[in-house]
This record gives sequence, structure tokens and C-alpha cells, in this order.
Amino acid sequence: MIQRKDEKLIEEYNLHCRRVERATQLKYGESPAEKAKRIKKLESKYTDWFEYYFPHYATAKCAWYHALFAKLLLSFPICFILFQVFRSGAKSVHACMGVPMFLMIKKQLFFMLLVGQTEKKAKKLLSDIQANLQYNQLFINDYGKKMRKGSWSDGDFTTSDGVKFVALGFGQSPRGIRELYNRPDYIVVSDVDTKERCNNDKRSDDAYAYVWEDLKGCFDEGGKYQRMIVENNNFHKNTIINKLGVEFKRLRKLARKRKEKPRHHIIDVPAVKDLKTFEPNWKEKTDANYWRRKFEETPYRSFMREYMHKHIQDGKVFSNDKVLYKKRAQYRQYDGLVVYGDLSYKDTGDYKGIMFLGKIRREYHVLSVYNRQESRALAAEWLYNLYEDKNLSKYNIRYYIEGLFAMDEFVTDFDAEGDQRGYHIPVESDEDPKGNKYDRIEAMTGIYQRKWIFIDENIKDDPDVMLYVEHLLAFEKGSKTPVDILDAQQGGISKLNKETFVSKFEIKTTSIQDTIRSNPNRF
Repeated sequence: MIQRKDEKLIEEYNLHCRRVERATQLKYGESPAEKAKRIKKLESKYTDWFEYYFPHYATAKCAWYHALFAKLLLSFPICFILFQVFRSGAKSVHACMGVPMFLMIKKQLFFMLLVGQTEKKAKKLLSDIQANLQYNQLFINDYGKKMRKGSWSDGDFTTSDGVKFVALGFGQSPRGIRELYNRPDYIVVSDVDTKERCNNDKRSDDAYAYVWEDLKGCFDEGGKYQRMIVENNNFHKNTIINKLGVEFKRLRKLARKRKEKPRHHIIDVPAVKDLKTFEPNWKEKTDANYWRRKFEETPYRSFMREYMHKHIQDGKVFSNDKVLYKKRAQYRQYDGLVVYGDLSYKDTGDYKGIMFLGKIRREYHVLSVYNRQESRALAAEWLYNLYEDKNLSKYNIRYYIEGLFAMDEFVTDFDAEGDQRGYHIPVESDEDPKGNKYDRIEAMTGIYQRKWIFIDENIKDDPDVMLYVEHLLAFEKGSKTPVDILDAQQGGISKLNKETFVSKFEIKTTSIQDTIRSNPNRF
């Protein structure tokens, strides 16, 4: 009897089946010989086979990593694969449907166990296979109707040639799962990690053990086929796929030492190859402009976690509640003003960070920010524009660039901009000894904890400022987060402290008469 909570799922499945049937209508006739030739050609290449039989999924050509995934599974009857692909990278459709059905028609899969985040999600994934076995006209035309008994809604069905498919929710006991003497020979763990569990070390360790002990133990020891896939994007250090990655690297190293072919494989695919060109890894579906816009419109931490497999935890050093805004003072009211830049040696490869800071009493105010992955010439142009737009020539401001500015390349870029404008900003090279960059940045935590740093509320929505805040919250020693703007901030604060340390002392003088009057017995 169908429970009320499953009625919507059944409705969605029936609608999906109708879509599958409509999308796979036969459009031509062919002779038996032509049909056999076509099938043989399609079966020689998985991606061609998938794109032909599943046009409702293959809205874009398969990517290189889909082909690699299938090749590994076809080449190694016993293998373990971490399919670590960015969000929306079509992991599940290939790992949970396309490749298993291909292995089935190749007579290399007889018992599939699919584990989802919940039992409901696992069943829904399994329903894709049943829907295509029953309603995909292209597939049925070439391979016949395959359904025999059971239903995805029960999490268990069997095909006419005896291939069994079972779905479990994560954490459900898989012990004893078998069909007569057959045990699972293809196990896929699909998108099971949750942020809540990843934030709990004990639960994360238990989840890892469940996959690597309970699920892996379902294989028939000595069985011809033992294929296990864990597919997800790697968004946290405590994800199962990340923990397994450590173990897989150890096992691959051990195999090489023994001069054996590795059985453990990691397919690591971020959305783009780098954050400079934004060249996509699935170029058949999206282009660089799409991902550049996606990057600009997505919080930095989120993009790096979900699309680039970089583990960035919110506010581990600098917390969000310490990022404060207020209206800035007038420039003439500040005790000290400094512009400080941290410009990478590479002209366009790395981020360039320039920050305009003011100090008033104990407070440090962020007045303007340049935080971009652009050339030094553009950084120089921005500084000159700031100088003119804010009439900074009227104020006593010191301009510093971290030590490497002394190199000819940096001097040339800034002087060239000054030559065009007919004047030169008096930029100095900061040659003061520097300690470890990450230690220096982390030393700012005391100032943030005292709530002495404020960002001018008028620039709160400026893209450079927003990215600076993202970099601040993502900062962690040893992380891959760009720290150029944070280094510039720390350098600017250090200079402000030196500038105001002397200037804020009030000179007091006392006449000899006053001294004698206050202490008549002194002489």
C-alpha cells in the first residue's frame, strides 16, 4: 500500500516516465543488419552510447571525465573510484544510471547497490533506471523490455535477465544483502555528505567507517566483479570522499611500490581549470564567461567549496560578527592616513591588493579597496584614479608598496601611469623586515576582537570590498585563499601605528617658576 508521503514521489515518477517515452521516440526504420551494426558501433564507445539512448539527459556532449570514469570501470573489473566532480557536473546520472546500464548490457553487472543520503533519495535515483528500462523506446527497441519484478518504490527490483537493483539510505545496514548466492558487484555511494555531519568529527569518522567497512564488506570475496564508486563534490575536509582520498593516495603509493596496477582511482574535476582564464572542464556545456559570472555572483567561500574542492570554513580565524561598518570621518580628522599595496611578482597571475586606511584614536577605518586579479598597470591606474577622485593631494598621506616594488617592473608600471598624467604619486617601497605572512595576518585578530576595525559603510557594496570580506572570512593558515589584500591591510595598520605613535604624543612644557612653585625644596 502506497503511503501518503510517497504519493508525490510516485506522481513525479509517472510524469518522468512519460517524458522519457516522449524523448526517446524512434524516428527511422532500419534493417536488422543495419540495426546490429549501429548497436555494435554505439557499444564501442560509452559516451556515444549514452548520448544516443539518453537524449533527455545528454543535453550537452559528455565531458572528458565522463569518458574517463567509464573507461576505468570497463578496464578494471575490481576497482574503487572517487568520482570527485563539481556541483552540476553530471556525476550521479553517469555513476547511478548510465554506466551501470552500460555494464549491464555488457554482461559485467549483476547486482547493483545504490546508497543515497536518505532512503527516499536513494529510491528516487534508482527510479531513473527502472523508468528507462520500461519506457525508453530507444533502449527497448535495441535491448527489449527488461523489467521482471519489484519496484524502485520498494527500493528493490530485478530485470528479466536476473540483474538486481537495490537502494539503501545512508546508515542503513547493508549486512546480509544478497540474491540467493549473489552479492553486490557494483556499489555506488551518491552525494551522501551533509554540512551538519561534516561539522562533527565523530559522526564524520563513523560515516567514513560505514562506507569503507560496512559497504565495502558487501562484495563477494574473490568475486570477479567488485566495483565501488563514491561520488560527490569535495566541499569539506570531513567529507567521506576527502577522507577516502587520503586512504586512496596511500594505497596507490603502495601499489606503485609493489609495481602493481593501482585499483584505487581519484577523478578530481573542479568546475574550471583556474580562476584566471576560467576555462571550464566541461567545455561542451558551458564557456569561460559563464563561470566568470558565476564566480562574481557567488560568495567566494561558497564557490571555492562547491565548485573548486577547496576546504574553506567560515570565520575560522576572523568571524563574521567582527566585520563592522560605520560612516567614515572626514580625511582631515584622521590621525594618520596610509595607502598600502601588496602586488604580486606575476603581472596578471595573482591577486593585487591595495588598501586605503585611516586611523582615528584607536579605530582603523578601511576607506577604499583594490582587490583584483589584474595587471600591475591596472592597479597603478586605480591608485591614480583614487588620488584624483578623492583629491588626496590635499592630505598628508603616505603611500607604500611592499618591498618588491623596488624591482624595475613595478617602478615602470607606476611611473608610466604618472608620466601619462603629468605628475607622480610619491609611492615608497616598504623595506621593513617581514615575518611569516600568515602569522602577520593572524596577528590582526586582536584588533578585530576589540572591534577597532571598521569598513566605510559607503563602500559596503563595492565588489572589491565584498571580495576582501570573503577573503578575510575564508582566511586560514595554510589555505589556498588569496591573502594579498589582507597582507596589504596588515602592512597599512603597521605603518599607521608607527606614524601615529609619535604624532599623537602631546608635548608638555613647564617653566622653571612653575617647577619651583610646585616643589620649593627641589634646589
